[in-house]
Amino acid sequence: MRLSIVTTLTALLSCVTARPTLTSSLQQVTNFGSNPTGTQMYVYVPTNRVAKPPIIVAIHYCTGTAQAYFSGSPYAQLADQYGFIVIYPSSPYSGTCWDVSSKSALTHNGGGDSNAIANMVTYALSQYNGDATKVFVTGSSSGAMMTNVMAATYPELFAAATAYSGVPAGCFYSSSNQVDAWNSTCAQGDSIATSQLWASIAESMYSGYTGARPRFQVYHGSIDTTLYPENYNETVKQWTGVFGYNSQSPQKVEANFPQSGYTTDIWGVTTQNPLGTVQGVYAINVGHTVPINGYDLLPSLYLLQAHVSV
Repeated sequence: MRLSIVTTLTALLSCVTARPTLTSSLQQVTNFGSNPTGTQMYVYVPTNRVAKPPIIVAIHYCTGTAQAYFSGSPYAQLADQYGFIVIYPSSPYSGTCWDVSSKSALTHNGGGDSNAIANMVTYALSQYNGDATKVFVTGSSSGAMMTNVMAATYPELFAAATAYSGVPAGCFYSSSNQVDAWNSTCAQGDSIATSQLWASIAESMYSGYTGARPRFQVYHGSIDTTLYPENYNETVKQWTGVFGYNSQSPQKVEANFPQSGYTTDIWGVTTQNPLGTVQGVYAINVGHTVPINGYDLLPSLYLLQAHVSV
């Protein structure tokens, strides 16, 4: 099953058009803090970064690397345009998927990959005078799974998150505590639960936390045969549950948005929060590789200043 991701994710790279020469280069950082799993940190800092830059954490797919996601996604180009910083974590495992199955990864300060990525964020905030109210996490496939996990384990760090073709936080949980385990039941869309149960799973990853949580945006293709489309519904159920919304009753439904064939459901729209708190974007006749729309993150970074209280 993992091998099929090679083909589908190769298409992601072909979707990215040629871009102008970047103002800087991808650099590795080795002294970002505690890192028991050996996760690598790479960072792109544009030469024109703003005085207090937002930070994006861009997490690669299974079989990918930080360098591949840097080359195959639009975030560095957008960083040059808008002056923010991009962190590209790189998985330490042979298949280069992320550990979203072990207890350490699914626990706040548990010592897993999620802990290492959180330490990258705190390092970047300090090192580059980053704006702690404008930290965003995103990822594709396995990186989308980790995006869900980061939003659950470190909600205090992120203002918003976008997951492209992932699964709910905790869906790949290994009962034998296996690190970097594959979960066919979840991948094939057979892990079905109530919104309340999914929410409790996410909330249990940072036990006792009562603070604000990041806005969440879910992208998924209707013909995904790697992480089946049922995972779209389950992920939406998880984050609407966290915020106390009815997953079956979005406040707004936008047909053919953000493009033809996509439908966007939105929960939590207010005058102060016009983009909503949870968005589900379902792409009809799109497979596992939902193309990255990097501009979706900009309103979250620049218009919406803080987390959402629950």
